[in-house]
Amino acid sequence: MKKKLKEIRGHLMTGVSYMIPFVVAGGVLIAFSIMLSGVEAGKGADVTNPILQNLLSLGSAAFTLMVPILAGYIAYSIADRPGLVSGMIGGYLAGQIGAGFLGGIVAGLLAGYIAAWIKSWSVPEVLKPVMPIFVIPLLSTIIVGSLMQYVIGIPISNMMGGLTTWLRAMSEGSQIIFGIILGAMIAFDMGGPVNKTAFLFGVGLIEQGIYTVMGPIAVAICIPPLGMALATMMAPQKYNKEEKQAGKGAFFMGLIGITEGAIPFAAADPLKVIPSIVTGSAVGSVIAMLAGVGDPAPHGGPIVLPVVDNRIMFVVAVVVGTLITAFMVNFLKNKVSETDDIKEKEDEDLELEFDMN
Repeated sequence: MKKKLKEIRGHLMTGVSYMIPFVVAGGVLIAFSIMLSGVEAGKGADVTNPILQNLLSLGSAAFTLMVPILAGYIAYSIADRPGLVSGMIGGYLAGQIGAGFLGGIVAGLLAGYIAAWIKSWSVPEVLKPVMPIFVIPLLSTIIVGSLMQYVIGIPISNMMGGLTTWLRAMSEGSQIIFGIILGAMIAFDMGGPVNKTAFLFGVGLIEQGIYTVMGPIAVAICIPPLGMALATMMAPQKYNKEEKQAGKGAFFMGLIGITEGAIPFAAADPLKVIPSIVTGSAVGSVIAMLAGVGDPAPHGGPIVLPVVDNRIMFVVAVVVGTLITAFMVNFLKNKVSETDDIKEKEDEDLELEFDMN
């Protein structure tokens, strides 16, 4: 079991290594365009300059490709090139059904193992040349696509409706419990269905003139990327070169309220990173909830500071949550060497390609 988990982590790290440039490039472009445009009460980020709109579109395009790249290269790590097509298509579908990066991980693992299973079939000699370029991609894509659309997609849609109803019920209870729930949901899947349910719930209340739910959400949104950025600076020996580079991009994304900046870390080590960012965001959200922090803009992160109520407590909540995330994740993570699993896997792929040529 330990060996299998290590193999899966290696596959995840391969997907993450290819995904990081998309996250960093897309996040910085989006952050830059929003930072220069500003955020308005009732509107959120209002990008009107044509040049900045183009930058925003480029960043959004990179983010759209992020999950398919992650899923595709997880599958590639498992089954080599035959798994790439079904992995990327499965990742694309994960984005379409709102499954987020967690859905992309599931799609990549499914695609990789299904493609590897089909590769193991004993087939006539006449079929062997077309197996990797036609049969395996076609069959694995049909299987993975069907699973994503009919098995995974429908439960996610039903879950989002159920979560919204549950949030309405929780909002009438304890502020502390409600704050914990909001912060945990925002951090859990960083732009996935759980995150979006909490965010849209807060946005809906803004339209009713209630800003004290969006305030805690705005705090929770920026804590995962800021916390992971701080963690890479506090304990650089626990992160590889690519993660340290991703930490720099995560810092800017956190300032602009782009929770996805923490995705590369969560995808590479979900069992240690997700509990840490969930805890930090939950604590930050509770502090903001108890302090009555209000945010009339449907956005999050320090960029909304000019329009929020109780700015001092907004900053306190962000700082406390960020510190908790950074300290917790560094406590849980082990030291890594500079030559880690990602580099070794890339070298193996290059050597294999060289030998084939």
